[in-house]
Amino acid sequence: MSTKHRLIVQPTPTPDSAMIASNVKQPSSPFSPLSGEPQSSVSESNAATELPEILCKRYKIERLLGVGGMGAVYRARDLLREQYGDPDPYVAIKTLNEEFAEYPDANALLYTEFALTSRLRHSNVIRLYAFDVDPQSQRAFITMEPLKGPTLDQFLESHPDGLPWEEYRNIALPLIGALACAHERGVLHGDLKPSNVMLAKDGLRLFDFGLGQPVKGLLNGLPKLSRKRIAAWTPRYAALELLNGEGLTSTADVYGLACILYELASGLHPYSRLTAKQAKTMQQDKSLQRPANLPAHCWPALRLALAFDKEARQIGARGLLEAFSKPRPSLIRRIFNCQAG
Repeated sequence: MSTKHRLIVQPTPTPDSAMIASNVKQPSSPFSPLSGEPQSSVSESNAATELPEILCKRYKIERLLGVGGMGAVYRARDLLREQYGDPDPYVAIKTLNEEFAEYPDANALLYTEFALTSRLRHSNVIRLYAFDVDPQSQRAFITMEPLKGPTLDQFLESHPDGLPWEEYRNIALPLIGALACAHERGVLHGDLKPSNVMLAKDGLRLFDFGLGQPVKGLLNGLPKLSRKRIAAWTPRYAALELLNGEGLTSTADVYGLACILYELASGLHPYSRLTAKQAKTMQQDKSLQRPANLPAHCWPALRLALAFDKEARQIGARGLLEAFSKPRPSLIRRIFNCQAG
């Protein structure tokens, strides 16, 4: 095997090449793509097929880890690192699945995810290594760190009553901080939900920015996914304005984050796993109560973030981080506040 390897950089696409159309409906319960274990509930027929056994003469595909509505993730061995004696030469490789790979602009779409995520140097955001295109198959792919651990939705299955405050903070603060970092660097996630959060051995990771977009005015040459022509978000974590066909904003991300934070504290989705549109029709926000595990000083901020109407959702990820980072009042102070109230 040659010790040389290629680094292929995708040219920045023009805005005219930005739209990729599809009427494919995305599953509301996605896969856990990076955990290192095959996902028995996922059909391999939906994965990207006809991949070479070795990509770019360097990455040897070992097995499929999981598939979702848009992508497939594989475990691979980096032959170059292996040749030079790396004791852990494994990477995770993400490609678009067959439904999307057939479109002319598919490679540019995957590059957008790489370009956005690689801007985020944060310990709680997944680390991407490189974007490449295999010369033989012309399939684009991303190499990234392999992770082991449960996704947050898997973790919550064993915690039906939510988490006590101290344990809660160890998950909530890194997650909020990761999103705050993304927003401050001009990156919108687009699909906040428990299954896109992994509790890896060395810390939490927010991953899958596949539906992400840059804020207006940043990275203008990158392609954008047309949300009017593809239903790709997870409905019960999508903000009302997204369900109504409006564009992605940081405020929409905050709604998804708030649903996760509520669920983490209570074990339950804030609106009975209904979409925001359904829950608003049923006026479920009128009866929304603070989870017992959540300190009272955090509730005003979280309640604000759970507002259905974007105009009322007047708090950002940084505001949530500040509220949740405040120390819990002492027992004496809490008793005093109850008496004063």
